[in-house]
Order: sequence, then C-alpha cells, then structure tokens
Amino acid sequence: MTVGRDGHTATLLSDGRVLIAGGLSNAADGLSSAELYDPKTGAFSPTASMAVTRWLHTATLLQDGRVLIAGGYDADDFEGTGISVPGRSGPAITAGVSDQRHVAELYDPKTGTFGRTGSMAIDRYGQTATLLHDGRALIVGGQNLKAGIFARAELYDPKTGIFSATGSLSTSRTGHTATLLSDGAVLIVGGYNSAGFSLASAELYDPTTGKFSLTGSTSVVRTEHTATVLADGRVLIAGGFAANGDRNNAYASAELYDPKSGTFSRTASMTTGRTGHAATLLGTGQVLLTGGDVAGAGKAENTAELYDPASASFSPTDGMDDPHDTSTRLSDGCALITGGTKSVVGGSESLATAELYRP
Repeated sequence: MTVGRDGHTATLLSDGRVLIAGGLSNAADGLSSAELYDPKTGAFSPTASMAVTRWLHTATLLQDGRVLIAGGYDADDFEGTGISVPGRSGPAITAGVSDQRHVAELYDPKTGTFGRTGSMAIDRYGQTATLLHDGRALIVGGQNLKAGIFARAELYDPKTGIFSATGSLSTSRTGHTATLLSDGAVLIVGGYNSAGFSLASAELYDPTTGKFSLTGSTSVVRTEHTATVLADGRVLIAGGFAANGDRNNAYASAELYDPKSGTFSRTASMTTGRTGHAATLLGTGQVLLTGGDVAGAGKAENTAELYDPASASFSPTDGMDDPHDTSTRLSDGCALITGGTKSVVGGSESLATAELYRP
C-alpha cells in the first residue's frame, strides 16, 4: 500500500476494486488518506482523502455503490486521558475526548471523492455497521471515551442521508459481531459491556419492528471473535477471548448458530486460539481464518487455517509472510490481505504490505 496501516477498513466495490480507508500509521497517528486496490493490475493507488482521520471506524457498501464511512477516532483523541490506545503494544499512547467522529462520510467510486453526510446521534468507535435488505445501514453498540459503552443503535437511510434512532440492545456492547441472516434479521453476538465483562448472550434485530430480542447464548463468553455466514445459512463463531481475562488466552473453540432453532452448538476447534483475527467466506464454501493474537503468544501471527463446513473441521493452510489483520474476498474468489501490525523493538509497526490468498 502507499502507507502502513492497521485498524483500517477494506471494502470491495461494485466494480471489483477495493477501497482502503483510514487506520493508524507507524507514528501512531490516525490517517485520513485512502487508496484503491485494482485486482487487474495488482497495484494500489491513492484516491481522495476523508474529511477527518479515522481508526476503528466502519465502512459499509451501500446498494447504490457508495461506501458509508462512520465513527472511529484518532490516536490524538486520547491526549491527556491516560487511556492506552487499543491494539497497540509498547509504550502507552494516550488520548482525549474532544475530537470524535460522529459525522459520517460517503465515498463515491464514480468521482473518487468523499462527501459529508448525516451525523450519528453519538460519537462511536468499535461499533458494527450492517447493510439491511431494504438498503439502510444498522449501527450497533460501540463506545466513546466520554460516555463509555453503548446499548443504543441507529439506522442510516441513504435516501435521506439521515441517521435515526432505533431499538436498543438488552445490554451495552463493544467488540461484538453483527451478521445479516438470510431472513433479513441481524444477529448480534458477544462483546463486552460497560462493566468490562465479556458476554455469552446474543440478540436478534428485526428490521420490521426496529427491536432487539434475545436468542440463544454462546457456550463461552467471547469478544473480538469472528462471525461468518455459511452457505447453508448457519453462522460460524470462532475464537475471541474474555475481555476481563488475559488476551494471551485466546480461544481456539468455535460454534455454530442455527437461525432455524435459535441456538448455538459447538463445532470443532481451530488449530490455535485466535482473537482479533479475520474470517473470510471463500467461493469454495470454506472459511479462511487469518492472523490475530494467538493463544500463549499475545501478538499477531502469520498463520492461517480453513474451516470446512462439510467435514465440520479446521485444518492449517499456507501462512502469510506478515501478520496482517484485514481480509477481503475479491470478485475472482481470492482474498486480499492488507495491513496490520508487527512487534518491533520499543513498540509496534504498521504494515504497508499486502498478500493474496488463492483458494
């Protein structure tokens, strides 16, 4: 890429290119820059920049081909609070509360530019954003440094460019997952609440009523896990850790959510524990799991593995050259792996390298 990034977003556009936006640089500064990956040339090229720097934001491809960029923060936001920036090793970086990113932006691939759109009701980072069948985007949970972790949710309507309140979760959550099911409902799993405790509970959002309701619970509490819809409609939940526990003790366990029964059941375990990893559904129906903090290591790893729904098993696959943290399935079925961090003397280094996984 043109610059090292972690905590960025990578969004497959309608024309097959990938929009890389924001993230954190080697200097622990938030980035407003963006770039495009063209699979035809295998090259990255700069595009317009966002209006503000963003890290741990969300990027959602809308039905009209534009990309909604919402939330996030800049490492400079922590100035003077004594709070460590999440996901960074080495000396603590601290930040304040004055410069949150509640104003959202839209990227238009036709013009290659970002433009301001409506503002969320509250500043958020660590939220989820899910495109609903009707074209709206559901924003759930997250936190900010001033008000803590939220149970509140909002809907973005691209027709009006306005965010509006919708139902609230049964509990505050960040570090959770949000997954669109085939019937149009959104499955919210795990995360941790305002008390700092990881959650086993899960909820369903019904777009027709605008309300959340509890569904089955996972076998263990999980945060920073992954959730991937399989070809048969079930959802693979893999890895994570207990937020009030030791991050080095990442889970290898995995489970499946069945929308028909509303229950979770255990499946095989991964070859190693992972948290903060990436999971990508491949055209083969298998799920590629890459990187993350690995059990007992406490740092990003280069390893990767595949989950095969047919055999309900995990198996190792080719490892990465670098410990990347973002994976995007391309139109040709390959997975584009970008950015992340690696440990260096005195701290962490953001990666500019990218790799392709060929199933």
